[in-house]
Amino acid sequence: MTTTSGALRVVKQPEAGMDLAAAEQAAADFIAALGVDLDAESLQDTPGRMARAYAELFTPRPFDLTTFPNDEGYDELVLARSIPIRSVCEHHLLPFVGVAHVGYLPGSRILGLSKLARIVEHFACRPQVQERLTKQIADWLDEQLHPKGVGVVIDAEHTCMTLRGVQATGSTTVTSTLLGTLRADPRSRQEFFSLTGVNG
Repeated sequence: MTTTSGALRVVKQPEAGMDLAAAEQAAADFIAALGVDLDAESLQDTPGRMARAYAELFTPRPFDLTTFPNDEGYDELVLARSIPIRSVCEHHLLPFVGVAHVGYLPGSRILGLSKLARIVEHFACRPQVQERLTKQIADWLDEQLHPKGVGVVIDAEHTCMTLRGVQATGSTTVTSTLLGTLRADPRSRQEFFSLTGVNG
């Protein structure tokens, strides 16, 4: 992450560079090992498509974390509801999709609203577990914005649970992280959960 023009430039730095050619070959070997005939015309380009698809799932877009002075002293909850979320379960590398509700009680600065969605994407674009993802979003907002409180709720369907194994079609998983006033004050906590539609 770098600072440009007074704004924090947020970029995910992969631990090692992506090698799409190697990923494509590995995908071909994987699919063939499962007994799928890649000589069929409709499947010949599948390993490359698969490699590019996972590369896209693991690559969030960079963005500038723009904040503004809270000149009006706004001290009520700011909440972005139903932010679309998609990530990949790190245990099976199958997608999980759903929505995130992200809110905060402003301190001295407020955040550009689109950045709440950008932050969700930033942490979702990697192999994840939902519990960690929920906490990473909340902790990062707390560290960067220094608000009076932060709340994050994620409600997602995990295809590793609905399409395989127990095959619990239609089930979703809800996780939450509350920090600061949203955790300590029962009324603020209840307001947050009420506005997100979650029974706290």
